[in-house]
Amino acid sequence: MLGLMQDWPLLAHTIIDHAAIQYGEREVVTRSVEGPIHRTNYAEVRERALRVAQALDKDGVKLGDRVATLAWNTWRHLEAWYGIMGIGAVYHTVNPRLFPEQIAWIINHAEDRVVMTDLTFIPILEAIADRIPSVERYVVLTDKAHMPATKLKNAVAYEDWIAAVDGKFAWKKFDENTAAGLCYTSGTTGDPKGVLYSHRSSVLHALLACMMDTLSVSAKDSILPIVPMFHANAWSLAFSSPLAGAKLVLPGAKLDGVSVYELLETEKVTFSAAVPTVWLMLMQHMQKTGAKLTTLQRVAIGGSACPRAMLEFFENIGVSVYHAWGMTEMSPIGSVGQVKPGLEGLSGAALFDLKSKQGTAPYTVEMKIVDDSEARLPWDGVKFGRLKVKGPAIVRRYFKRENEDILDAEGFFDTGDVATIDPNGYMQITDRAKDVIKSGGEWISSIDLENTAVGHPKVAEAAVIGVYHPKWDERPLLVVVPKEGETIDEKELLAYMDGKIAKWWMPDAVQVVTEIPHTATGKINKLKLRETFKEYKLPSA
Repeated sequence: MLGLMQDWPLLAHTIIDHAAIQYGEREVVTRSVEGPIHRTNYAEVRERALRVAQALDKDGVKLGDRVATLAWNTWRHLEAWYGIMGIGAVYHTVNPRLFPEQIAWIINHAEDRVVMTDLTFIPILEAIADRIPSVERYVVLTDKAHMPATKLKNAVAYEDWIAAVDGKFAWKKFDENTAAGLCYTSGTTGDPKGVLYSHRSSVLHALLACMMDTLSVSAKDSILPIVPMFHANAWSLAFSSPLAGAKLVLPGAKLDGVSVYELLETEKVTFSAAVPTVWLMLMQHMQKTGAKLTTLQRVAIGGSACPRAMLEFFENIGVSVYHAWGMTEMSPIGSVGQVKPGLEGLSGAALFDLKSKQGTAPYTVEMKIVDDSEARLPWDGVKFGRLKVKGPAIVRRYFKRENEDILDAEGFFDTGDVATIDPNGYMQITDRAKDVIKSGGEWISSIDLENTAVGHPKVAEAAVIGVYHPKWDERPLLVVVPKEGETIDEKELLAYMDGKIAKWWMPDAVQVVTEIPHTATGKINKLKLRETFKEYKLPSA
């Protein structure tokens, strides 16, 4: 027997419909690429998204066609997303921090018909335009006054393009399992892989993000998604903020500490989300100037492990840290570090120990950890193994690689992370499977070592890699960047770490560098670090 409820498809553009109806006057504020602060609201965003849909339809873009966006977090990018999805086309967020050759490869693999770009990225596209033949038109996200001269094919200013239609348009009708968005993994090993989100998975994931024990997004919030829309859907905030009716503050291209602080204060932001490198810049600005945060209540920190010192900084000034974990393949939220009932009494070091973990899985995410023989490991907080996940917003196949089976016999996806899960369900990443250090048959967590080292007052950033050792196979090498004006002494740093980690985990050497390489998504590039230090000889060897 089937239920007798209405068949109301979960389509992502119904989110902006809801926002326009219930929260039409709620502000969407942007630091524009052109410079000035721009203000609009959800009603206007929806009206202009309909114009985007109509303009795409007029240009012959059809169901399933891919439309690339090479853009910062702005109101125009938001309008473009909903307009693209509203005709059943697929928004394809391209990460501009990739190398031009990678951008060309991704656009060709996706077979994008249209590219919508900010002014910032026109030089990149002009350099590769002759290598991306599928692209028929470039829409520059600006107005006539700021439109530059360009040789890009059929280039048009966004404002002129949507002004050429009347906006009297209705969303197309299609199944909720229709593709809505496409995002490629960073491709640090092998070619990037395309993750193809459906309307259904995007709506379910947005609802997940709004839950009180996930990101707690509500209409009372003023939200600043610093994490870009080209990083796994801005961690759902481009969907969950309008769904909840929250004020949306978009940072554009300026993500430095001074600019982020200014938006946090002037727009009375209550919640924000970013990777640790951005928060580090904000912390440094506040520590240097003595600036205070007056409205910020909570921050989500993900993308890479949150350093203990960063966690303590925010918590000590009254800002709750939601340590989160996820990945492109998960839409991306996989866990969030909220405090469960029964643990509210924790304080001091015990509370920070709990919040240092990546948290618990919300409804719609199932987790397990397994050993090399695929046997499930207990949730005891001690044994760590490969982390696997399943759920309705988690990848089943990669785009154009549908013949590759990436799920195990129980339907779980291997995240490539190594983790522990404690009896309360709190998961903690100990490493990427490819980054874990294997010393004398035992595993050492590079993340734990990095977080401990960053706690030293002179250390700005730290990375740990395994280096060949004739006896132990691998031993840890600690690579650190000192804070501005500081000098790091190896003996002093190792003495600081002594007692905070297992004795046999202690790095065999410290290398001080001016910069640690990062991937296009802001994570430490261990592959490049290993290449740099591949001939390194440890003193103990």
